[in-house]
Amino acid sequence: MRLDDERESGNVEDRRGGGFGGLPIGGRHIGIGTIAIALAAWYFGVDPSVVLNMASGPAQSTQVQSAPAPADDPMARFVGKVLAETEDTWQPIFQSEGKQYVEPKLVLYSGSTPTACGAGEAAMGPFYCPGDQKVYIDLSFYQELKDRFHAPGDFAEAYVIAHEIGHHVQNLLGITARVDRQRQRLSKAEANRLSVKVELQADCLAGVWAANADKTRHILEQGDIEEAIAAATAIGDDRLQQQSRGYAVPDSFTHGSSEQRVRWFTRGMEGGKPGVCNTFTAASL
Repeated sequence: MRLDDERESGNVEDRRGGGFGGLPIGGRHIGIGTIAIALAAWYFGVDPSVVLNMASGPAQSTQVQSAPAPADDPMARFVGKVLAETEDTWQPIFQSEGKQYVEPKLVLYSGSTPTACGAGEAAMGPFYCPGDQKVYIDLSFYQELKDRFHAPGDFAEAYVIAHEIGHHVQNLLGITARVDRQRQRLSKAEANRLSVKVELQADCLAGVWAANADKTRHILEQGDIEEAIAAATAIGDDRLQQQSRGYAVPDSFTHGSSEQRVRWFTRGMEGGKPGVCNTFTAASL
């Protein structure tokens, strides 16, 4: 990615080393067993925040002063630049539709941190909390993306952030609230299928971001798209379940298969507009 001359976002909260590490969270303690269950849930494509919320109850979101990352922290600076790229892309897209894009915060933390959605844990991987409109990421996930999922590369890392920002776009457009209301009336299998549509749409929106950011600021280099596709492939529900169980259970998918995730990211890249990302009315996923 070509980000050397790009700005850093001012919407990064750095909570690393700020007293939020370890197991005590928001005056409560999260048991080792709960964390293990949440880790397993994330590995199988299930939203671990559900597990952690039930264990810890609602948590207060902590306000931390936003500041540029220090010069000797290249990964934090990279994340800040990617976040800025999403801001500079989604602002004009929303304006063209007569809407206002509210910039989210991106929280860097180590180990654990309180969120408006409950306790956040590194085992959950990067996630978006609609309650406080913040993306949370423990940067150790990027090492796991390389070592465990064999999906290295700066654009693979950017894709992860862009996917979570896709959830923020869904939240701003009211899609998140509508889906949550629908999910309450559905069976578990039906709710899982609805979750797949939500996640694939976020993948597609990540592709829309990449297409527009490159068209405007020429940020992509040769091999970048392949890195994103490798990441999308590595974290498909079928791939994760095959690795952990030896077989896949499609009714339990919550994020989509590797093929589906690649297809919808590519669709966003090729279409370049949010309108191509309507997974809810698509004849097939």
